[in-house]
Amino acid sequence: MKVLIVEDELALQAGIREFLAGEKFLVEVASTYMEAIDKVMNYPYDCVLLDVMLPGGSGLDVLREMRVNEIKSPVLILSAKDSVDDKVAGLEIGADDYLAKPFHFAELLARLRSIIRRNAQDGQHLLLYKNVSLHPETREVLISGLPLTLNRKEYDLFYYFMLRPNKLLEKSTLAETVWGDHADQADNLDFIYSQIKNLRKKLKSASADCDLQAVYGVGYKLV
Repeated sequence: MKVLIVEDELALQAGIREFLAGEKFLVEVASTYMEAIDKVMNYPYDCVLLDVMLPGGSGLDVLREMRVNEIKSPVLILSAKDSVDDKVAGLEIGADDYLAKPFHFAELLARLRSIIRRNAQDGQHLLLYKNVSLHPETREVLISGLPLTLNRKEYDLFYYFMLRPNKLLEKSTLAETVWGDHADQADNLDFIYSQIKNLRKKLKSASADCDLQAVYGVGYKLV
């Protein structure tokens, strides 16, 4: 699961980043209004943690731009302004929840997981496709009820496919989604092929009723 932290307090940003990375999230950051706009307009996220007060603009304006451009990534507003007006404005624009600073990381994690469940999984606690079930909170994958062992990157990649079955996902999107900001610095995307190859082998060995189908020159889809 990939999260964007939009926060200009660098100590807090680093603390959240370290905490969520420890919880197996792929984390990216933005410190200014323009950095946030660039990120949300170009990359998909399972959730955006969005501060209201940013250098160069307002987090609420970032949220407005997202919704105007039909970017549906869920948003959790983070702000020291514990005012009713800010809370109402954020929710009316399209935020999914609101958390006032200071907060405990445990509460942040609970809110984040709840938002991701509601938005990406339609409120379900697991993803189902054919005879495969994926449990995001425990990071378990079952094939006909039997566990499938995946490493961290394989799981992250497969989770992204399970959220979007039968949808073509470009290699560049898969790379950035699972490997983060630095994926576009790679000389090529052969590492995606290697991960897909390993996943296909494991799915076949476990008698999964689904497969990762290559669309030549473009990407892959779960079918």
